[in-house]
Amino acid sequence: MKLSLNIATRFLKSNLSQTLIIILGIGIGISVQIFIGSLIQGLQKSLVEKTIGSSSQITITSDTEDKLIYDYTSLTEKVKGTDSKITAVSPVYDNAALMEYNNKTQSLLIRGFDFSKADEIYKISDAITDGTMPSDSGEVLLGKNVKEEYGLKTGDAINIITPDKRTIECKISGFFDLKVAQINNSWCITMTSYAQEIFKADDVVTSLEMQVSDDDVFSSDIIAKNIKSSINDGNYKITNWKEQNEQLLSGLQGQSISSLMIQIFVMLSVVLGISSVLAITVMQKSKQIGILKAMGIKNIKSSLIFLFEGLILGVFGAVAGILLGLGLATAFTTFALNPDGTPVVALYIDSKFIALSGGIAVFACLFASLIPARKSSTLNPIDIIRNN
Repeated sequence: MKLSLNIATRFLKSNLSQTLIIILGIGIGISVQIFIGSLIQGLQKSLVEKTIGSSSQITITSDTEDKLIYDYTSLTEKVKGTDSKITAVSPVYDNAALMEYNNKTQSLLIRGFDFSKADEIYKISDAITDGTMPSDSGEVLLGKNVKEEYGLKTGDAINIITPDKRTIECKISGFFDLKVAQINNSWCITMTSYAQEIFKADDVVTSLEMQVSDDDVFSSDIIAKNIKSSINDGNYKITNWKEQNEQLLSGLQGQSISSLMIQIFVMLSVVLGISSVLAITVMQKSKQIGILKAMGIKNIKSSLIFLFEGLILGVFGAVAGILLGLGLATAFTTFALNPDGTPVVALYIDSKFIALSGGIAVFACLFASLIPARKSSTLNPIDIIRNN
């Protein structure tokens, strides 16, 4: 085996320019695969994060006539114990109301949170652009769009008009930007206890909202089914983000299929290219092979020469391709920027995907070298020496 490896190395060195061109060709193919794969994965991650990154991924609501959840404390504990993949559970009380300021009114959704739990889901504290979180009864947060439209500032007082026509004066403790225009236009965030007080809804909530671990986002539907089985109560309705984003999921699936097709074509190109080049090498080196066979080298060792050539080309080509692909992806995310200076597509490096791409490239090169290796084993040394 060592002899075959040494001969394979000599063959490659004897035509160094051809060897480097082959390695470059493999490297370019792998780099395209890694570059496109990383961009598509980055785009998918960005889309999912913008859609559900700071929102409820699984939601429990009441299916009763009043749409209220009464024993929400024990229900919260039960849900937490259902699946270890659930990272946060937040009871929420919300209801629609009108905001009145300077004789102007606007519809708002009053959302009452337990901030110690809800902040794990919505990252509200990180989203505050001005002011502070509500700390006392009577304080609320408004979206930055509402602030700009009405010329509001921290400390201003607004009136909340409830569905039963009561008017409650609230103080603005700050403003938030959750990066979703609809939320910035319509949410009014406060503490759960104060939301319950506004709507005279003592010790009840309207939903339990939760998030799962990052690695299990796409398993939210399965986790939701486990919660439903665990609760086993027809009075509760359990939904997950996948049910509400079917078009997004369809688009992501299409992108994944496109990426897979590109990878398949790249691998086919690598296999055909390596196979053709090594087949030519067999013809070019037929005299040397004939002499080696005449000296007693066995067919298996002559085949190993070309298998080792394929392996060496595959390893060096994969390394070159990985480095070039990562360089292209880094350059793209560095220079392709939005007007606000953020990358058009965030850089996403999946070490498993990169390792798999490199591994497939090496395997493809080994597979491509099988035909030349088989051909070399059938060469007759007497005929080769006689014809040369």
